[in-house]
Amino acid sequence: MARNSGPSLLIAGAGDVGMRLARLRSALGDEAIALRRREHPLEPGIRNIQADLCTGSGFERLPRHPEAVVFCAAPEQRDEAAYRALYLDGLRRLLDRVQTQRVIFVSSTAVFAQDAGEWLDENSPATAETFNGRILLAAERELSAHVQGIVLRLSGIYGPGREAMLRRARAADAGRRHWTNRVHVDDAAGALSQLLNLPEPETIYLGSDDSPALESEVFAWIREQENLPAVAESEGPVTGRRIGNRQLRETGWIPAHPDFRSGYLPLLADAGV
Repeated sequence: MARNSGPSLLIAGAGDVGMRLARLRSALGDEAIALRRREHPLEPGIRNIQADLCTGSGFERLPRHPEAVVFCAAPEQRDEAAYRALYLDGLRRLLDRVQTQRVIFVSSTAVFAQDAGEWLDENSPATAETFNGRILLAAERELSAHVQGIVLRLSGIYGPGREAMLRRARAADAGRRHWTNRVHVDDAAGALSQLLNLPEPETIYLGSDDSPALESEVFAWIREQENLPAVAESEGPVTGRRIGNRQLRETGWIPAHPDFRSGYLPLLADAGV
């Protein structure tokens, strides 16, 4: 199979978001290289490399000088040791191995600690005390030494196969009076692709849709769409934070799913609702 002749892009941790990005960039003529821990079936236009970011196994197969690297890996376990091994040790190991013009690190809005409904942007203080937030912040600092290092802090990713909120709503969970933020998996991949195109990017972007919503509002809407009876509304103070996306939108990125209704309707249709 002939490889694309465009710039080479190494996607480290090519899971759901990463493979969608690989397909986008391959269609644009890039040589998309998917680094994954386990062997996966081949896809047209995408080169697979089996390697482990946490151990360095298979790193001898990596290209030395890709034009760009996107680090969008996810840990196998949700604990501090797994996060540290991947996001700190794995990122350092990868940056020691490859020399590249641009590195994009996929972080999370979990780096923020605000919890009173505040609107946040790229200049808002990130002072998370949770282990995942602290380690992601440390990884962001590690990347800051790279001349063209870019951080994309994504909010909650949803889409096909990610149905936790649907399950909770269907189970008559009323949801909290808590601001939630989300980005459709296709829009997350599109944001990464857009950042690869920018001649003079900023160092940090927030990736979320246009419309934060209370968890209780999302659950009530899902139940309404599925003709399920309404449940008693939650009580108590409103918590959470609202993520702004103005800076990312100013790059030309336009989310295909600007709010939860747009993104969840196709998932409900697929379920036969």
